[in-house]
Amino acid sequence: MKLEQKEKSLLFSETMIPDIFFSEYLSELPGDYLKIYLYMTFLSKYHKDIKLNDLSKKLNIPLKIINDVIKYLEENNLILKKTTGYIIIDIQEATLRNLYTPNLTMSKEKIEQTSKNKSRAKAIDHINNMYFQGIMGPSWYNDIDLWFKKYEFDEQVMIALFDYCYNRGAMSKKYVQVVAEGWASNKIKTWNDLDQYFEKRENLNKYNKIIAKKLGKYGNLTEYEEAYIENWVLNFGYDMSIIEIALKRTTLKQNPTFEYINNIITDWHDRNLKTASEVQAFLEQRKKQAKSAKELQTKVNKTNYEQRNYDNLDFLYANQSTENKEDKKN
Repeated sequence: MKLEQKEKSLLFSETMIPDIFFSEYLSELPGDYLKIYLYMTFLSKYHKDIKLNDLSKKLNIPLKIINDVIKYLEENNLILKKTTGYIIIDIQEATLRNLYTPNLTMSKEKIEQTSKNKSRAKAIDHINNMYFQGIMGPSWYNDIDLWFKKYEFDEQVMIALFDYCYNRGAMSKKYVQVVAEGWASNKIKTWNDLDQYFEKRENLNKYNKIIAKKLGKYGNLTEYEEAYIENWVLNFGYDMSIIEIALKRTTLKQNPTFEYINNIITDWHDRNLKTASEVQAFLEQRKKQAKSAKELQTKVNKTNYEQRNYDNLDFLYANQSTENKEDKKN
């Protein structure tokens, strides 16, 4: 494998890493990935040929990881594959080109120049100072602006998005994007929407613990079990008073599954039952209907039994009449 770097005037022997790498890429690279990238950058300065096996031995990293890293660096535009090897991409030039691509990116200065985005610019400036120590990478400005447009978040929600990810130690773009998608899917746009969502999530966590305890599950619920509960609470709008009724009905069944409980609760939702009192009234009605049906069946069975006895007697009497006639003849 031949490593190359675009020709530059080499005034010093140091291997130069631009600051944009630290603000844009460093947090995304696992330890071995970073080690391999830095060593490849060092070798490219001298136009060295090196095989992947040699790279593996030199850095004491398994060949499989070397191959995974090469693929990752290509996908993230840090290296470019050529017929003779790879080029280490000039990330300063690439970032600059992206920033000035029309209709795709917007620099901090551009945002501030637009009057309607002044409040957004203040929010972005707050995010930069609070969560990036004032050195947020240029591409973040573009991404935040796109998220404002795509998800229609207000400024408080956007700040809360970064605060949420920062407190979880997950400030990668992929993670922030996933959280943003999740909030948008729950129709969050304003601070009030977000506040209500957090309240529901807090209740949901409580419900998970309560339901697990009532069902005798002392370990963590599975992802699928939590999804059932989330559907009952967030989509159906049911509180614990309704779920409790469904849980009590599982005492009649051995080893009840979440699917069994879900079928019960989904049936109530399909019948448009919204409160615990409506559910109780429905169950009482079903109980009366079942009792009436049982009484009716008992009557029917009794009538059928009497009819069979009557038919048997008729048959007996008919046989006796025939026998009497035969006796008289004799």
